[in-house]
Amino acid sequence: MSKFTIIALATALMFTELTLAEEPTTEMAFRNFAAVGDTNSVRELIDSGVDVDVQNRFGKTALMMAVETDSMETVVTLLARGADVNKRTVAGCTALTFAAENGHEAITALLLESGADITARTRAGWNALMIASRHGYAQLVDQLLFVGADPNVADKRGQTALMYAADNGHVDIVKLLAKAGADMNTQDRSGSTALTLALEKGNTELASILRSLAAAPQIGNLEINTNANLIVSD
Repeated sequence: MSKFTIIALATALMFTELTLAEEPTTEMAFRNFAAVGDTNSVRELIDSGVDVDVQNRFGKTALMMAVETDSMETVVTLLARGADVNKRTVAGCTALTFAAENGHEAITALLLESGADITARTRAGWNALMIASRHGYAQLVDQLLFVGADPNVADKRGQTALMYAADNGHVDIVKLLAKAGADMNTQDRSGSTALTLALEKGNTELASILRSLAAAPQIGNLEINTNANLIVSD
């Protein structure tokens, strides 16, 4: 990325923040340089005294912004300069949940090595495993499970990583979660299970796989389970 491009992107980001703020600040520039991966400018501003963990009105830090854009060099620099890997936004997001949202495997590994809390959850109850499962990032799911992510944690709606994977048709992730001990028959607050969610989407192939993994057709919404017995009964 050329220096001109970096400056242009940083300026655009600053303009975006300006729509929500009174005037530009050094802290704003710091976050924007992190977002576009301008590591030299990030170092210079830290050396000038900018708080490495300074947050915008939504609680986002320079580290979170660098993670979102997969700016590995900037992430490494911020962590080396003492950035709080477990800082939270207003919505409860962390650098790790942002990495999961964007499928950044190498950055996820770095964050975990730097002490990222694998159990951290957003205000909606989502953890990194649920987010990666929803988006279909199989390698990231495998990575998180390997370091101890709990596949049976549920969000505020009662949905688990398995349910998110099933609802979005991610067969490979369903298998990974099953192997890691995910409960096939957990119900969310509406009574849905991974099996019923798959069937609601018309995914009978995945429903058959779930049944082979011990998903019970009699658990969950009655109407869907009637279909399940017809389509995927043993």
